[in-house]
Amino acid sequence: MVILHVKKADESQFLFNVSVEEDMDKVIAEVTDLYNGRLKVSRLCYEIEELSKHGTQFPPDIIGLYEDQVKDLGLKDDWGDICEPSGGYTFEKDPVGRRNGKKPQEHMAKILTKTVEEARGMLSKKLVTANKPLDKKKLKEALDILRGAVTIVYPMGLPPHDPIRLEFEGKEDLSGTHASLEVIEESRACLWFSGKEMSRGKKLKDYVGSNEKTKITVKLSKSGHGAPAREPICTEEEKNRMMWQAKQREEEMKRLEENQHEYEDTPWAEGGRLKRAFQGMGNISWKPR
Repeated sequence: MVILHVKKADESQFLFNVSVEEDMDKVIAEVTDLYNGRLKVSRLCYEIEELSKHGTQFPPDIIGLYEDQVKDLGLKDDWGDICEPSGGYTFEKDPVGRRNGKKPQEHMAKILTKTVEEARGMLSKKLVTANKPLDKKKLKEALDILRGAVTIVYPMGLPPHDPIRLEFEGKEDLSGTHASLEVIEESRACLWFSGKEMSRGKKLKDYVGSNEKTKITVKLSKSGHGAPAREPICTEEEKNRMMWQAKQREEEMKRLEENQHEYEDTPWAEGGRLKRAFQGMGNISWKPR
């Protein structure tokens, strides 16, 4: 299997195993699904952390209003009364006013935060340096454990407008958010290798040859954005090491130059001393005795 080191711009995303016989259409689709899936898990982890701190989200008609405005308009968070955490809650006001403040009890909140930490670890970018590939099975497992933790803490379910529920149901609306800029539609996804776009309709072996034991770096981008920057000739670590070695050599040459001036006037450093010693003229004095 060929190992694809998938990057977005200059940032590593994940490793992906695929056969050289695979069609590029399928490769692009699967890489894009994994990339968007990681973003989905990241969004869920953030929202579940907020859920553990401040409870479920207010209905859309309440978000952005002051408490006095909510009272004057006669609005009420009915779903907040229905969807309370198991074991009760303590009130922790949301400083941004998105959630109702009904924080789960400490032991329930820990279930959410520990699961979030586990899910992030399963899809972490550090897996690239550990040489561990990502696949749909791991992505599904991360989503499943997040869904299970939320179900344990909120057995009655979450409000239909809560972003966590919408993410799990695939109904999330990212329009107008920064997250919408990160997501790449499969139809607009492009893979680049060695400065060239890997065209649909071809096979992976058309670009990397028939050797299955190959590892290449590919870059994922949106169509119409042009070719991404090429990979640097040397890594940042190698660059730092070469700079350190050059600095060490410069300091060594400086020390040698200083030592040369320090000893050049001493008798043993005189240019003709060795020749005179062989000729027996080393101790001749021209002064009268």
